[in-house]
Amino acid sequence: MSNEKTILPTINPKNSVDIISRFIKDKIEESKSDGLVVGLSGGIDSSVVTYIAVQAVSRDKILGLVMPSETTATEDVQDALSVAEVLGIKKKIIPIDNIIEEFSTLTIHSSSEDLYKIAQANLKARIRMMILYYHANAMNRLVLGTGNKSELLVGYFTKYGDGGVDLLPLGDLYKTDVQKIAIHLSIPINILNKPPTAGLWQGQTDEDELGITYGLLDKILYLLEDEKLQSDQVADELDIGEEVVLRIISLMRAAGHKLIPPPIPKIGRP
Repeated sequence: MSNEKTILPTINPKNSVDIISRFIKDKIEESKSDGLVVGLSGGIDSSVVTYIAVQAVSRDKILGLVMPSETTATEDVQDALSVAEVLGIKKKIIPIDNIIEEFSTLTIHSSSEDLYKIAQANLKARIRMMILYYHANAMNRLVLGTGNKSELLVGYFTKYGDGGVDLLPLGDLYKTDVQKIAIHLSIPINILNKPPTAGLWQGQTDEDELGITYGLLDKILYLLEDEKLQSDQVADELDIGEEVVLRIISLMRAAGHKLIPPPIPKIGRP
């Protein structure tokens, strides 16, 4: 199919790493912070961010937090710890199930199983955010985010959860760009090859939840966001149904509020 053809311009992984490394270093200096705190998930995004971070600051200024829940695969915990060990950064494991359980005594469950599932998933991300910031505040450090451009554009993150960070080094890179950088950085092959997942529930994967592969999603997003094509033009370019493009546009519109500060009414003065 024609949607297999090259659409996204190829990035230069080395230049991208250099730009991100300088960005991180500059932001630490500007904020007069003493280092970084990053959530290690064992996935490709957090691994890439952490690999680049050690090029920006000394290893003793980076703390990696592994925050598993009962839905976190053992493999992911092992991979997260392995990244910390290979890079020589400080690490800490903080299971979050006991914190999650406390909320069940405080809240009234939704009558909708789907809504309850989403609430629980978002709760995990927000608990992790609080733990990251607790450590960052106590150590005068910045929280290093791991979100990429693909996730940001379609809202595939939790508001005030994994979206609650100080820096988003991968924010201008599509998921497939991050994969190229991971290869350049020699990220372990088992991390490169595993299906991306947020570990929100058993068997959850990003692509299953989004209903589209990152390879195709990134092409659609690039043509919409960077090339400013209309939905029918994108569909023609990729030889796919326009309904696929319209669904992604719908996700982007619904995600808009996540990327801007909370709205404030303008009162005005006489």
